[in-house]
This record gives sequence, structure tokens and C-alpha cells, in this order.
Amino acid sequence: MKVTRKIVPGILFCLSCLQANSQSIRPFRAGDRVVFAGNSITEAGLYESYIWLYYMTRFPSERITVFNAGIGGDVAGQIYNRMDSDILAKKPTVLAVTFGMNDSRYFEYNQKDKVAQVREQAVSQSLNSFQQIEQQLKELPGVEKIIMTSSPYDESARIKNEVFHGKVETMEKIAAFQKAAARKNHWGFLDWMHSMTAINKREQRKDSSFTLTGPDRIHPGAAGHFVMAYFFLKEQGLAGKPVATVSINAAKNEVLKTANCKVSELKAGKDNVEFNYTPYALPFPSDTVPRVWMNYQKQVDALKVIPFVKEFNQEVLTVKGLNGNSYTLAINGEKVGQWSGAELAAGINLAEQNTPQRKIAQEIMELNNKRRELESKFRSYYWVHYNFLQEKKMLFNNSDAAKDTVLKYGAENGWLKMKTEDFETVRMPATRAALQKQMDDIVDAIYQKNQPAQYHITLTAN
Repeated sequence: MKVTRKIVPGILFCLSCLQANSQSIRPFRAGDRVVFAGNSITEAGLYESYIWLYYMTRFPSERITVFNAGIGGDVAGQIYNRMDSDILAKKPTVLAVTFGMNDSRYFEYNQKDKVAQVREQAVSQSLNSFQQIEQQLKELPGVEKIIMTSSPYDESARIKNEVFHGKVETMEKIAAFQKAAARKNHWGFLDWMHSMTAINKREQRKDSSFTLTGPDRIHPGAAGHFVMAYFFLKEQGLAGKPVATVSINAAKNEVLKTANCKVSELKAGKDNVEFNYTPYALPFPSDTVPRVWMNYQKQVDALKVIPFVKEFNQEVLTVKGLNGNSYTLAINGEKVGQWSGAELAAGINLAEQNTPQRKIAQEIMELNNKRRELESKFRSYYWVHYNFLQEKKMLFNNSDAAKDTVLKYGAENGWLKMKTEDFETVRMPATRAALQKQMDDIVDAIYQKNQPAQYHITLTAN
């Protein structure tokens, strides 16, 4: 325990230094095509989906498009290999690249006498590959670049899975050259590894089994992905921007303040208040379903360890001048809850209540999850091509012969077998076009559903 207490301040100091010196990431603008390129953590599609969900609910008039360009198992060299045919083919205006988890290797650390050699080789190979990526990105002046460290490998959680001691130190060296390159090129930079490790260390002082990754110490669960999205949005400078703010003085029948919303037709007295309310954004919804294979975490679990609600999800209604003990708040005739005059004067966060606008946000979240599930089929298709068919000299060969080859080897290759069904579904051009249309239709539906609407709010004395 004493060792842990010594480590935590050091991590926090390192984190503060990295954040202070990092190049900030500009908020996305309407029309941006944002591509996230990485390994299996990116392929899972969650952190980028949460980021897009924030933009869907917070900026309904500034439509963007987010693409998953992750492939499980990738190192920097493999990302470079598919840069033209997969990543840049999506025509990004913003490209975010992350790697390091696989580059730093795994079972090689079990040979204790060769750890230093393994580290030197891993870092050298990753750096050489990244320099190829760096050179290619320099030749794309119209694309905004963001370099992101890997999420952490958790060596310290007391869980059953084996630990590759020394892997974190290798990842530190990879993160160092990632940061240096981003600063040199004036690109955006985000340090997930140190930020998330600081949370792991802090929480492990209370519960030694806590981790933002999962049973394998590698892949974040839904909570870990949400923390990744939180730090990304925070680096964009979006913390502290409210969903909406309304402040009313009922005694004077006066609107004191509004932010990101419109209030009209206020009628207020000592026992009753009513007005029309049009917020220009929706609250961020909560997801209670585990979304990562063999990982129990849920997105809502992350709210216990990051101040997301305080920093990103405030839809505060304040009503002064009501002195009663109990008032019922209703929106569009639907009861939301009861509060005292003192509680209303202090302000209540509607984003945490079961309001009509939150229900719309939940519907948008479900639509976004459906879109993500469809997109995952495309990522499986690309996984099969780059991780298997390319070796067979059949890259982007979608013939029956390619299908038969996949089926043949899938009987013995468990990873390939997991991807085979999606590959068969997506391999034909007509099917890909149909799936893409489904995704486009879902996004169209989201950007219709997320548009500002007027609500009628009443407060009635009980």
C-alpha cells in the first residue's frame, strides 16, 4: 500500500505535465469527416461512438461523420500498410491515430533475461513504422492530425489474468515519441495512457481489483471506453459547456438567465410556475448494457470515477422565490419529480431526470448503437482481408474462391472463424452498399430526431 501511495502522485504529476504541454484538439465542425485509426480497442467502436453521441446530442445543427478504422491486432506498421486503401479512402478532414498496445508485445516479457532486448526491438520497430506514417501525414495539409497514446495496459490490478511485467515501460517509450512527434508537427495529442492509469491507481487504493480495462488487462470495457471519450472531449475544451441553463425568479415573474435555450410565455406566482422551454441540445444518455465481449463493464460505471455529469451533462433549472415545501415539476404534462422551494432555488439538473428530452436522447443512443453494430461488420470484413487474405495474395478478392479459403482456414483459426460470418455478409458489393445505406439512414434519422423542440414546463405547489 505504501508503494502505491508513492506512485500515484508521480503519475498525477506526469499527467499534469503532459496535459500542460500537449497540443489541444479543436472541437469538430459541421461537415467534418473524422476517422479513428487503431487496433482492436478502436475496432470495438465504442469510444468513438460515445464521442459522436456527444456531438449528436449537443450540436444538432453541426452534423459530422465519424468512421471506425480500427483492426484488431494492428501495430503501427499495419496501420501504415492500410493507410491508403482503408483509412484515407474514407476521405477524412480529421484523422486520429492510436497504437502502442500491440507494438509493445506480450508473452516475450515472460523471458525475464530478455526484457531489455524485447523493449529495444519493440520500440525501434514501432518508431520506424510510425515515422512512415508521420511522413505520409505531413503530405496531407488538408487533413487535421491527432496522435493518441494507447489506453493503458494494467499491470497493477489484482485480478487473475497473468501480468506481462515490463510491458508498461515499453509503452511509456512509445508514448514519448508519439508526444514528441505531435508537438514537433503541431498536431493534436491525447495521452490516454497516463490519464487512465492515474484513475486505475487511485481506485485501486480502495479496491485492488479495480481496472478500466478488463479481465485481460488490455481491452477497456464500456466504462473504459467512456473514460476515453471523456478525455477526448475534455481535450477539445468542451468541459463546462452546459446542455442548457434556465434561471427564473418566480416572485418577480422574471427570467434571470438562459444559456443554450429559449424561454417564453413565463407565468409565475408563489404557488405555480409555467413556461415554454426550447433547449438547443439534449442531455447525454446513460447506457446500462455491457458492450464489450467478455467484459462486464457498463458505460454508467464510469460516472463513479470521472466528473462527466458535472463537466459535460448539466441542464440546470433554477427557480427562486418559491417558499413552499413541495412542488411537482411536469414537462408536457408528464410528472418528472418533486422538489422543495429551497431545492429549486439551488437548482436541479434535468439531465439526470427522466424527462422527455432525455428519452429522446436515449432513443438516439439506441440508434447510434445500431449504426455501430452495422459498422462492425465492415471492420470484420477489413480484418479478414488485411490479417488473412493479404497473406494469401487475395487482398480485396471477394470471389467464391476467397470465401472458400476463409472457410477452410477458419475451421482451425479461432480469430478468423469469429470474423467469417460478417465477411460472408459484407463481401459482395451490393450487400456492402445496402449496409452502408442502412447506416446512412440511421444517421439521417438521428439528425432529424435530435433537432430542438419546445417543451411546456409547469411547477405546481403540493
